[in-house]
Amino acid sequence: MAKENISDAPMPVHVGVIMDGNGRWAKKRGLPRKFGHREGAKTFRKIVRHAKAIGIKYITFYAFSTENWKRPDDEVQAIMKLFDKYLDELDDFLKEHVRIRFIGDRSMLSESLQAKMKRSEALSKDYDIMTLVLAINYGGRDEITNAVKVIAQEVKEGKLEISDIDDRLVQSRLYTEDIPDVDLIIRPSGEQRLSNFLIWQSAYAEYYFTDILWPDFSKKDLEKACEVYKERHRRFGGV
Repeated sequence: MAKENISDAPMPVHVGVIMDGNGRWAKKRGLPRKFGHREGAKTFRKIVRHAKAIGIKYITFYAFSTENWKRPDDEVQAIMKLFDKYLDELDDFLKEHVRIRFIGDRSMLSESLQAKMKRSEALSKDYDIMTLVLAINYGGRDEITNAVKVIAQEVKEGKLEISDIDDRLVQSRLYTEDIPDVDLIIRPSGEQRLSNFLIWQSAYAEYYFTDILWPDFSKKDLEKACEVYKERHRRFGGV
């Protein structure tokens, strides 16, 4: 695509963000890691609003993975308290008609947190300007394993034949059944891997890596990632 036409290229419909580098941001400043998570939460709110402003229809944030429970208990508890606090503030996004969805295994989360998640989803279910997805206690392998168990149970109960199983059926049993596949995945902090994030949904995603730590990630950085995406020729296995 010619450089002068890049601005006319379509925006990514669904952007996935791995919010990485909070702990390192705090460590560089001689602060406990939990302060980095607080700053990262501020960046999250800023980026959500800017994504909406520039026309991104779906944006998924990797907030807490199934592996993050291995972190020090005080850090995990600080993150959970942040979730509890900021879920209250999601009402601001509801006023802006942002649809809110959560993906992941909720069973290990507090009843209070689960209730707030359910409330936000219910209140915003009919909004269609933008969908904000928060992956909490989420893992891509865990999601696929759960889908396989659901399908196996349906086969056992006679609701499905083995011949019915194809990629569309698997897709329909994922947490993201009503959300399109990811077009662009952004990972700040210098790491260059998916870390078990949306591994089914990102089969044909474009990747954008940057050394910027998540708390320092700006609106301009989001725009730059989208511009890089626009420059790429997506063939989906074709020519």
